[in-house]
Amino acid sequence: MSQTPSDDGALELREPAHKAGGIPAIVSTARHILSKSGPIKGTRALLRVNQLAGFDCPGCAWPDPAHRTTTEFCENGAKAVADEVMNADVDRRFFARYSISELQQQTDHWLNKQGRIAEPMVRRGDHYEPIEWSVAFSMIARHLNRMDSPDRAVFYTSGRTSNEAAFLYQLFVRELGTNNMPDCSNMCHESSGVGLTEVIGIGKGTVLLEDFDKAGLIIVMGQNPGTNHPRMLTALQSAKRLGAKIVTVNPLREAGSEAFIHPQEVSTLFGAGTSLTDVFVPVRVNGDVAFLKAVMRRVLERDDESPGIVAREFIANKTAGWSEFEADLRGSDFDVLVAESGVDASIIDEVSALVATHDNIIVCWAMGLTQQKNGVANIQEVANLLLMRGAIGKPGAGACPVRGHSNVQGDRTVGIVEKPSAKFLDAMEKHFGIAMPREHGFDTVAAIKAMARGDVDVFFGMGGNFLSASPDTEFTAAALQRCKLTVHVSTKLNRSHLVTGEDALILPCLGRSEIDIQDGPQFVTVENSMGIVHASRGGNKPASSSLMSEPAIVCGLARATTPESPIDWEAFARNYDLVRDAIEACIPGFENYNARVRTPGGFALPNGPREGVFPTPDGKAHFTVHPLPSHDLRPDELVMMTIRTHDQYNTTVYGLDDRYRGIYQGRRVVLMNASDMAKRGIVTGQHVDLASRFGDQIRHAERFVAVPYEIPPGCAATYFPEANVLVAVDSVADRSHTPTSKYVVITVTPSASI
Repeated sequence: MSQTPSDDGALELREPAHKAGGIPAIVSTARHILSKSGPIKGTRALLRVNQLAGFDCPGCAWPDPAHRTTTEFCENGAKAVADEVMNADVDRRFFARYSISELQQQTDHWLNKQGRIAEPMVRRGDHYEPIEWSVAFSMIARHLNRMDSPDRAVFYTSGRTSNEAAFLYQLFVRELGTNNMPDCSNMCHESSGVGLTEVIGIGKGTVLLEDFDKAGLIIVMGQNPGTNHPRMLTALQSAKRLGAKIVTVNPLREAGSEAFIHPQEVSTLFGAGTSLTDVFVPVRVNGDVAFLKAVMRRVLERDDESPGIVAREFIANKTAGWSEFEADLRGSDFDVLVAESGVDASIIDEVSALVATHDNIIVCWAMGLTQQKNGVANIQEVANLLLMRGAIGKPGAGACPVRGHSNVQGDRTVGIVEKPSAKFLDAMEKHFGIAMPREHGFDTVAAIKAMARGDVDVFFGMGGNFLSASPDTEFTAAALQRCKLTVHVSTKLNRSHLVTGEDALILPCLGRSEIDIQDGPQFVTVENSMGIVHASRGGNKPASSSLMSEPAIVCGLARATTPESPIDWEAFARNYDLVRDAIEACIPGFENYNARVRTPGGFALPNGPREGVFPTPDGKAHFTVHPLPSHDLRPDELVMMTIRTHDQYNTTVYGLDDRYRGIYQGRRVVLMNASDMAKRGIVTGQHVDLASRFGDQIRHAERFVAVPYEIPPGCAATYFPEANVLVAVDSVADRSHTPTSKYVVITVTPSASI
């Protein structure tokens, strides 16, 4: 079964929360640690999370403060650590007890609860059986070496992979002869990378953590920090206490955006918390371009009345394209912008006043902006606002895309990209003395389509849960099943292990929290959301003696596949300092890598726009002009976006409760405006069927529970991965090809009685 089965249990609805953190977060953290890892083992691991001599949290990529507390983790980080330090109970006895067919009937929540994977496994019929590492490597090598072309293999990467493992991985893949390296960035912040690179010359954010305390205005768009990046709430709280104004732009009013009680501030645990949002903007799904243009139109009008608001000196010296941009704004119909945004004009006026009166502005965003057909345009409109106010290249101001996985940005930096630059490939060729493939490879969606066509023999996943993370679940499942071999490097059991090619392997790896001994103790490095590279050192005993580190797995595979290689894979596996030396030789910004990364806190990679220098072809930042997105909806249709619950991280489901939204013991729900429910004769708790339309294609997901919620009329929200089956594989963002998981046209009808 490729779709996620429903969890049993009676759905319970409560009043949504209006503050995040506090006692409930402490209780939830303790419950997960005690139930999954025990008090001693779990507490020891937590006390090493995000510490200077400890390991980087396997959760999100939010940066660490300069001065760290003893408990430098959030509730969701604690859940991730608790999962990682579970016993390795998924072993040969487990797979002898459960067939693959039986496991397919289990929920993602159940699969995750079973523990760590203990040993390498190979599929034999309807069961997995143990296999020796050397035999597994030989099996993969045979498949790879018998291919007609290296382009018949796809090598996926999850964002939890370290810099060292990712660099070795891309080196092996390129030595093999292909750039088929899709990664999780393709499905999340690709629109940010494409959009920012085009207009400011770098596909990363331009702020550091300390800039939040220097900001006068922080705008948080398309993002739910309380669930997806809880440690961000600490930065927002600090900024608010220092006088910053915060605007939240989101279709859903989220608890973490309203108020925050820091779990480590004992004196405030029983209070109301710090109120965060000054202005809440309930934008309709994909109304962001219209909202931003309306705000900027008002800012321009304010500048007409009181010159000096628009940063004309900055614009003249540092930017290009202002005339076209200004003409487009002045030619826009404000009433149309208001209508298309779904936001009252009074709220737009309030936000524009804040933008006009604050020079230091930070705009943060996540998937709500990127996973739209016009995702790149969304990001470039954010850049327009910042450039218009000169709010980039100075303290307390700039762009802040908030990344998900803890090293998704680092993976890209060290070469995990399907469209590598010629400069990078030239440096690799010079250092290693081998030819690098120049033809661009498959991104995630292109890889799925290639597998579906039968053009891929081998799928190799370095971490992640590819099936559940990808769009169009049934299509992706059928595509994977056309491969001759599927391989997954994993720590925990997930649905991707159960929908496989003709042959299938599961290769268990060390987790971040675990000691890595090669020729002596090793450490790895990661890059956070703000471009800081730092060390990560595990301190726990490995869950199983049969686990290998990700760098060692890559090197073992490379030795088996390319035995005549001039690359000393054995040396790389023994000593990760040598890997860092190679990264330094090939990638600018890593000078003196081994010494600098041993400095507490690590080092910042070069970031020209942060200093007001724009590495675009003409050395200027660029204003851009974008039309309003079109919404071709029929009278009975809604626009659905997928979201996470508070009890999950990406596709990992820790529990069945969405505490902040007041939804307990169930995940197969659809959040709707009460008026939209009434129009369809749907009542609270009723089972409904969802059908999505893309072109002339219709996809179905049955028996969701309808829940009334504060969401704009015409909009709906569902949890992923349950609703990913509704996201068409062909529905992608322009230029970035990111799946449009935040814009799915659906109908909602009552389910037939059972």
